[in-house]
Amino acid sequence: MAVFDTPQEAFGVLRPVCVQLTKTQTVENVEHLHTQLQAVSDAALQELQQYILFPLRFTLKTPGPKRERLVQSVVECLTFVLSSTCVKEQELLQELFSELSACLYSPNSQKPAAASEELKLAVIQGLNTLMHSAYGDIILAFYEPSILPRLGFAVSLLLSLAEQEKSKQIKIAALKCLQVLLFQCDCQDHPRSLDELEQQQLGDLFASFLPGISTALTKVIRGDFKQGHSIVVYSLRIFYKTVGFVLADEQLGRISKVQPKPAVEQRIAELMVHREGEWVKNTGDKLAILIKKIIECVLVHPHWKVRLELVGLVEDLLLKCNQSLVASAGPLLKALVGLINDESPEVQAQCNNVLRHFADQKVVVGNRAFTDILSESLHSLATSLPRLMNSQDDQGKFSTLSLLLGYLKLLGPKINFVLNSVAHLQRLSKALIQVLELDVTDIKIVEERSWNSDDLSASPGASTARHGYQIQRRYFRFFTDERVFLLLQQVCQLLGYYGNLYLLVDHFVELYHESVAYRKQAAMILNELVTGAAGLEVENLHEKHIKASPEELREIVTSLLEVYTSQENWYLVTCVETEEGEELMMKQPGIQAIPSDVHTYQILSFPAFSKPSPTICSMNSNIWQICIQLEGISRFAYALGKDFRLLLMSALYPVLEKAGDQTLLISQVATSTMVDICVACDYDSLQDLINQNSDYLVNGISLNLRHLSLHPHTSKVLEVMLRNSDATLLPLVADVVQDVLATLDQFYNKRAASFVSVLHALLVALAQWFPETSYIEQPQDQSLKEGSCLHQTLGSNSTAEDIERFVLDYLREKDVAEGNVMDFDSDEELSVPPKLDENDTLPDTEPPLPVQIQIAKDVMERCIHLLSDKNLKIRLKVLDVLGLCVVVLQSHKNQLLPLVHRTWPSLVHRLTNDDPLAVLRAFKVLCTLGGSCGDFLRNRFCKDVLPKLAGSLVTQAPISARAGPVYSHTLAFKLQLAVLQGLGPLCERLDLGEGDLNKVADACLIYLSTKQPVKLQEAARSVFQHLMKVNPDSTWFLLNELYCPLQLTPPHPSLHRVHLRGPSGQQNPYMANVLYLLEELQCPPLPDG
Repeated sequence: MAVFDTPQEAFGVLRPVCVQLTKTQTVENVEHLHTQLQAVSDAALQELQQYILFPLRFTLKTPGPKRERLVQSVVECLTFVLSSTCVKEQELLQELFSELSACLYSPNSQKPAAASEELKLAVIQGLNTLMHSAYGDIILAFYEPSILPRLGFAVSLLLSLAEQEKSKQIKIAALKCLQVLLFQCDCQDHPRSLDELEQQQLGDLFASFLPGISTALTKVIRGDFKQGHSIVVYSLRIFYKTVGFVLADEQLGRISKVQPKPAVEQRIAELMVHREGEWVKNTGDKLAILIKKIIECVLVHPHWKVRLELVGLVEDLLLKCNQSLVASAGPLLKALVGLINDESPEVQAQCNNVLRHFADQKVVVGNRAFTDILSESLHSLATSLPRLMNSQDDQGKFSTLSLLLGYLKLLGPKINFVLNSVAHLQRLSKALIQVLELDVTDIKIVEERSWNSDDLSASPGASTARHGYQIQRRYFRFFTDERVFLLLQQVCQLLGYYGNLYLLVDHFVELYHESVAYRKQAAMILNELVTGAAGLEVENLHEKHIKASPEELREIVTSLLEVYTSQENWYLVTCVETEEGEELMMKQPGIQAIPSDVHTYQILSFPAFSKPSPTICSMNSNIWQICIQLEGISRFAYALGKDFRLLLMSALYPVLEKAGDQTLLISQVATSTMVDICVACDYDSLQDLINQNSDYLVNGISLNLRHLSLHPHTSKVLEVMLRNSDATLLPLVADVVQDVLATLDQFYNKRAASFVSVLHALLVALAQWFPETSYIEQPQDQSLKEGSCLHQTLGSNSTAEDIERFVLDYLREKDVAEGNVMDFDSDEELSVPPKLDENDTLPDTEPPLPVQIQIAKDVMERCIHLLSDKNLKIRLKVLDVLGLCVVVLQSHKNQLLPLVHRTWPSLVHRLTNDDPLAVLRAFKVLCTLGGSCGDFLRNRFCKDVLPKLAGSLVTQAPISARAGPVYSHTLAFKLQLAVLQGLGPLCERLDLGEGDLNKVADACLIYLSTKQPVKLQEAARSVFQHLMKVNPDSTWFLLNELYCPLQLTPPHPSLHRVHLRGPSGQQNPYMANVLYLLEELQCPPLPDG
């Protein structure tokens, strides 16, 4: 379509269309004009503006009812013209404004006319476009007192649409148009700022609309959340910009007390407002009610942009109207403080910026300083805090604590004015103590034990992985929302950062000692106070504030460590199953301790009083108290950093004690604390931490072992050290191990359990630090190596001395196999010493044993005596230790074999006449022995153990065949499975004779039946797989006797047919397993290479 650039060309095209529209007002004619206008340039339209507007305005002015579609088309066409041109005459601007507003006028109602949504939207957009098309200063001339009635009608119309319409699009369009009418548009068409006189004129004019605007917008803001956040954001913006403009302190200060006589009609003069002091006060009081309602609603709005706009509202009103809105200052500040911990980072950031701005500007509200209002609010909140914490739900607690946190952030160091008031400090502390009360009814915390503590690995890299412990979650009595606890932590940290640290620590330590019910909460608060005082997790809004010095912090931490690790607070009853002596210590609340440099205690006795036996709740409470104090040590290390190394001498020992605690939660938290200490003090790992501090740890252990009744937990420290160190620790602890063994000899009837745990940790460490891979990996090749050695020894070049030495060795091995050995090394007496030449020197004496071998030997000697202990748990642990001793000593047969000889009677008793758990564990030890001293055990095993094992398997087989799926969870099943899995390798390593192998095979044949549980069948197959390696012919014959899959045909007719007794029918229950084994026997795997 061609474009008409000149007015003449455009006029020629538009004249007939305009004439036709003037004659006949139809939708078609309006749309025809609209279409033609699109082909005309903006410059030409500007010249022909009034000519084109005439038929459109004429159509709107025509009396009588009009079709909505026609009015809508005219308004849309009018809007198009105004969007392309500028209105340069004030009269035209006012007339068009009135004509557009009248399109929605309803003479019979104060509400907008019942028009279609399309027409309403078109009129709103027309008004918006009209105000933007005003040229230059004509827009200011528009806002004269005479326009007040018409402007008021338009404002009222737009507010009604925003409040009552259901269409979101119309609501937003009405609010945007209202922004334009109230001179709040941010677009580029209104860039010029107003001078003082213009601001005052507009302020006087808009003051007439302020009650209606504020009331209507409050209703929109407090409407349903479902209306969308954009509507609320626009409403909030219009509200505070209008209020901030009309009640701006800068404007009000220039207004005279006497109202000048306006040069307008009396009717219009009555509508105008004189913004003198009385009016400002009354308006401020009424607005305070609306502002409070708005804040209550917006603070809980789910959309962050709405809450962000509330921050803008508070900033704008407090900066511009701090004199006129004195009554609203409190709620506005409360809203800002409540949003400082908003879940949205955008809202938080804006809040912090506004608060910094307030602090920099030193805002004064009324005649009071900003901080005075905050202090008064904090006083009021501290007074009501206990009641609020007791009565509110989680969301209420969150809001109240957010408010408290905001006040603390804003006041900064000035919170001491509140803390110095004894009454307010007590109310604040009691509220924190009350809300932090833990729920200690969970029985699982007491139930979960850490008997083995195998998670305390000695590997250097394990400490990093272990830091991700899933520590038991805390449950509080008065709230469940985790956000509330995070807020409480931040409150305590801010108190520690800005408050008088000595005052706060003394106060909460006093509460800690005041009642057992307060201890856990007071400890939690003290932990956070120290963290906050270090300034590590605190956002500082006051740059001039100086945090506590490292010396002050270290002094406070030292005093808190003494409180936490004192005898009455560190050794609490956490379980009923305690050893004799330890139980006595734990149940005497009158015992107090003074720690020295090596963490030994001087006991001071106080009158003891009887207490009832501990309940689940009391033990849970004690467990949590210890865990919180451990976390406190972790927080102290975090706060002090490398300076905490100076306190390790008094802090590390008790933490290691708790890392070896039987209660799983305490053990986990203590280990996590050790990791945190490593990070804070810049140690590479737990191993590095223990190794570098092992000297005084070992010294403390050695001293405390001498007074074991006073220090029953000493063995746990050594146990944890061993699990988290390496071989470099062994020379340091070697003497301590001897002290432990000596103490065990003295207190074996009272403290055997704890010492056996230490010995277990010691042997596990020795097995890891000094692995003997050559003896562990290839026990089955021992006989092969011995055979090759025999061939080499008695080769073709053998001398008489070689043959003699071989015979003597054979005799000695035979004596060993028959058990004819001494408890000391007398092997040399069996051999004839060679003759020495005169020039030869006597050989040196036998070199001393390595430290780990001597320790393992000493430990194994104790195990011999403890194997018969009446306590099953001790016997089980001793069997574990015995197996580890065999692993460590397997490379030193001269020490191992005499000890095995002495151990054998007790071990046989455990295997044949003990609890099934002990039998199971003893059999594992037997399997370990079989890999280390095969020849030595052969006769003993066949004579003392094999008959009873075979008999037990045969006796139990019918029971397992009839049992259901639950049987696999029983101890009998586990014992059967372990014996079947271990018999095969044991027979191979011991190189049993044919008769003994037949006993094993006969006992295991029945387990090849498909009636047996699947796992037992698999274990039985593994027995025969090992028997195939030792005696394949006999095994083949036994299997065919059980099930013969093929008829054997003689290779020659003269030979007799061989008949095996194994039935070959399909119903044979042994068929599947026998076929599997025979196939493996006939097709052995090819050797490597």
